[in-house]
Parts: sequence; structure tokens; C-alpha cells
Amino acid sequence: MRRKEYNDEEVLLAIGPRPNTFSYAELRAATDDFSPSNKLGEGGYGAVYKGTLSDETVVAVKQLSVASQQGKSQFIAEVATISAVQHRNLVKLRGCCIEGKRHLLVYEYLENKSLDQALFGRSDLRLDWPTRYNICLATARGLAYLHEESRPRIVHRDVKASNILLDAELCPKISDFGLAKLYDDEKTHISTRVAGTIGYLAPEYAMRGHLTEKADIFAFGIVALEILSGRPNSDNSLEDDKIYLLEWSWSLHENNQILDLVDPNLVEFDENEALRVVRIALLCTQGSPSMRPPMSRVVAMLAGDIEASGVITKPSYLTDWDFRDLTRSLVTKDAQTSTSSENKDNHNQNRISSGPGVAPSLCPVNVSEFSEIIERR
Repeated sequence: MRRKEYNDEEVLLAIGPRPNTFSYAELRAATDDFSPSNKLGEGGYGAVYKGTLSDETVVAVKQLSVASQQGKSQFIAEVATISAVQHRNLVKLRGCCIEGKRHLLVYEYLENKSLDQALFGRSDLRLDWPTRYNICLATARGLAYLHEESRPRIVHRDVKASNILLDAELCPKISDFGLAKLYDDEKTHISTRVAGTIGYLAPEYAMRGHLTEKADIFAFGIVALEILSGRPNSDNSLEDDKIYLLEWSWSLHENNQILDLVDPNLVEFDENEALRVVRIALLCTQGSPSMRPPMSRVVAMLAGDIEASGVITKPSYLTDWDFRDLTRSLVTKDAQTSTSSENKDNHNQNRISSGPGVAPSLCPVNVSEFSEIIERR
């Protein structure tokens, strides 16, 4: 057992570029013994705490859960991945700690927390239109880097508003690579257990476990609609035809009322930019993965370098299925199985926290379970 732990440390220390290392005692002191008052949230692999290092640097400390079945391998893979990836729109890894079974990651701390809090949570932030548009564009740049420039290329797998953090200047940074899966240039997809969040899941990924960067592009489209509208992707407090943001967006699009989607709290906004965001979002959420533009093209469209062009067809998953019934079935199924975990963390969908009306996390979801629901339709 001692030898196995030693080998894990050897693997970690062999990573290049090697991240800074912290002692467990140092991180324990920084977080005030991992005080609940410093807890920022709970992720799939453990809790995240705010900490202050001895040099007064404020950090976010991710404490990997000992109970995680893939704890050590996940930790080493995550450190290796994040250490190799650097971009202004990705959360920066500042270091790590590995002492026996204790595995922790140390990230930069983003003082304005998550995008979902800023948009529909209890936040003093008021995001005006230029800020929202820049968040869309910068987030697209971060994803384009992961998909097309990073080596290895990375599929995030869990793109959502709560995994986009905001710095002091409200510049967005994509966080939580704990669910990220890597793939070689030779591979076109990965079939695996689905992990993500219902509402952001691309249909081919949710139903067949077929994962490519196109799943991230779909999720980005949903996030773009959330940024534009200032509301989460599902909200049961609204009228039936407005509960699901994507479905409502298509209804407005078909009735030439798409600007009704814009957040009413926005005093001013650029109509042309708003229409561009909606068109790009609908392109990104096309039912066929091949119809979704690559993120580099999304960046070019948002930047105004090229027209937001492309054929937009209402996805079959909004017409062939009873979309609401399917989603409600999943919500009910998850609610029955996740009560105990929700007592520990009020909103498991979001790593930090969530505003009112956001549906609970529904993943990881086994593909066969999802298929059974669909087959009953």
C-alpha cells in the first residue's frame, strides 16, 4: 500500500510542466481547517474551499473526496491536463497537494464567483449588455482553445453557467475540468457513461453516450440563451410554454418574436447583437452534431468577422418527442434518488450555488436508463 502511494507521487512529480506543490498543513491553515464558512461548493469529486495562503494570496482549494472510486487516477489526470492548458479564459491551476490519500488542487480564486449566480442568483452584480456579450465571446474563445488549440484536445463535458467563473473585471473563465475527457486526434468520439447536466446535454450524448466536442458546442448554445435571457434553462415557476428555455426560444423564433427573449432587466441592448446571439445559439443546438459550427467559427461570428450564417432547422428532439414529458420524467427520477445528497449540498447542479428555479443535477445518468425512458414514449 505504501508502495502504491509512492508510485502515485512519482507519477505526479513527473508531470511537466510541474505545478507548484503545497503541504496539507499549509492548505489546512489557509482554509481555517476547511471551515464550512469557507466552503464554496461541492463538486462530483469533492468540496471546494476559499483559502488565504501565508503570502495573502487568495485561492480556491479543491479537496478530492477520499470516497471517490477513481480518486487517485482522476487527481493525477486532472493535474496533468490542467498543467498543460493555459488560456486567459480558463481557470488557472496554481498548484496541488498529494500526501498519502489526501489529494487537493489549488486554483486561482475568482472573486465574482459563477455566472449562474450573477445571472439568476443572489448577487449584487448587474450585467449590462456589453458585459454579457463579452462573456459569450470570451467563453467561446476558451472552448475554441480547448477543442482546437490545446494539446491534448479536450472535451469539457459539463459546460454550464455554474462552471463559468468571473474575475474582478467580469472576464469569464471556464472551470471544473474534473469531468473533462481527453481524446486523440485519431479518435472521432468517445462512448462512455454520460456525465453532465440535463438541460445542457446534447441529445446524441444523452441517449447514446456519443461524445465529441459537439456536445460542448450544444451546451454553449444553451448558456448563450441563458446569458441573453437572464433565466436558467428550465424554470418550473413559469407558464408551461416558457418552462424550457430552448423550447421557448424556438417558439419565439418561429413567431418572429425573438427579441422577447431578451432579459427585461436590461435597460439597453444592441438588437443586432442580440439577434446574432440567438441565431448562433440555435445553430449550436441543432439536433445533428454535424450541423453545429466549430467553436472557432462561433468566435468569428460573435466577433463580427463573418456572418452568423447556416441553415437553422428546428431539432427533431423538440418535435418527435414529448420534450416536456421526457424532461419531467428525468427530473422526477433524479429527485427520488438524490434527496440525501441534496441535503448535503442544496444545489448539486452547480459547483458554487444556484439561483431560484434551476433544475437539480440529473447526471451522471446511465445511458441505458435514459434510453428506457425514451423507449417508453
